[in-house]
Amino acid sequence: MTDHADFTPELTLSPDLNTAAAAAEAPKAPETPSLTLDPTVAVDEAAAQKARDAKAVQLDESQLTEAERKMVNDFAQKIDITDSSVVLQYGAAAQKNIAGFSENTLNSVRTKDLGEVGQALSSLVVELKGFGKEEEKGVFGFFKKKRNELEAMKVAYTKAEANVDKIVQVLENHQVTLMKDIAMLDQMYDLNTKYYKELTMYILAGKKRLAQVRENELEQLRRKAAETGAQEDAQAYNDLANMCSRFEKKIHDLELTRMISIQMGPQTRLIQNNDSLMLEKIQSSLVNTIPLWKSQMVLSLGLEHSRQATAAQSAVTNMTNELLQKNADMLKMGTIETAKEAERSVVDIQTLQHTNQQLISTLDEVMKIQQDGAQKRREAEVELGRIEGELKQKLLELRG
Repeated sequence: MTDHADFTPELTLSPDLNTAAAAAEAPKAPETPSLTLDPTVAVDEAAAQKARDAKAVQLDESQLTEAERKMVNDFAQKIDITDSSVVLQYGAAAQKNIAGFSENTLNSVRTKDLGEVGQALSSLVVELKGFGKEEEKGVFGFFKKKRNELEAMKVAYTKAEANVDKIVQVLENHQVTLMKDIAMLDQMYDLNTKYYKELTMYILAGKKRLAQVRENELEQLRRKAAETGAQEDAQAYNDLANMCSRFEKKIHDLELTRMISIQMGPQTRLIQNNDSLMLEKIQSSLVNTIPLWKSQMVLSLGLEHSRQATAAQSAVTNMTNELLQKNADMLKMGTIETAKEAERSVVDIQTLQHTNQQLISTLDEVMKIQQDGAQKRREAEVELGRIEGELKQKLLELRG
């Protein structure tokens, strides 16, 4: 981790029995071994492990300043590994600080509802897109409209503006909250850096002291036990070895806590970056989108004035043209019909021809009827003479 502030950590051996040390992470259970006949697998795993080891960060005093190195060396001499309370509480304060820091970060994420910001921005988009989408109507019904479109637009603008103002208030409140959170996260990052440095110094001091005890006191007890063969010397050696083992486990716990602290650094920056991005979106909406929207709405109202005047003039022009066209059509039809009637005779030649044809046909029919009548009369006259002759003949026969 990169230090962002010049902290001077304080190391202490004062045991605080009321302060619970952070629980150490339980070691993972060994994975089930697998058997293989492929010799390349072991080689590949060994190579991968070697690559990981090459990238491993070595914890040493090169990360410390000269003053911090002196503090670690001095503090290491004060550590009494044989004191159980010292071993139990070693680095506990720093672990508690890390635990508290993690809890504060978690609460910061838990209590922050960035979804509300997204909903507010979405509502803003809905209001801006929904404005002015009134039902479109034709120009020919301009003078028959039951309501004034301009007034309807003003009402819609007023309503949308009121809703936008409410959304702006919500966004401004979130803006203030996000600015406070970003500043708080800066402080939390600096604190985490300080706690990380303290843990590093505790670990280095502990390892230094543990190495010294094992190289000196423990080695001396081992040699003494080997030389004397006394049970109490062997027990003393075993007790100190167990103390060293317990202290080594404690240092391992601190290393786990230190790794948590290392991870909390970028996690804090990620949270802070998310807050910054959301803050920028809110800022852009407040200083760009909303003023632009309002200015465009003012222009829309002005354009609506012009549109209505143009629509009225267009409606009058269209109606005038339509009236002139209808009158011209009617005048043309009337003039043509009048001219036709003026040029016609009182009696059409077609009528005279029809009358003459009918008269001739009538005369022909009358002549034929007369001829037929004369023929029938002549035939009747002959028939009458025959009838009369038959009657006279019959009468003569009766007299004889």
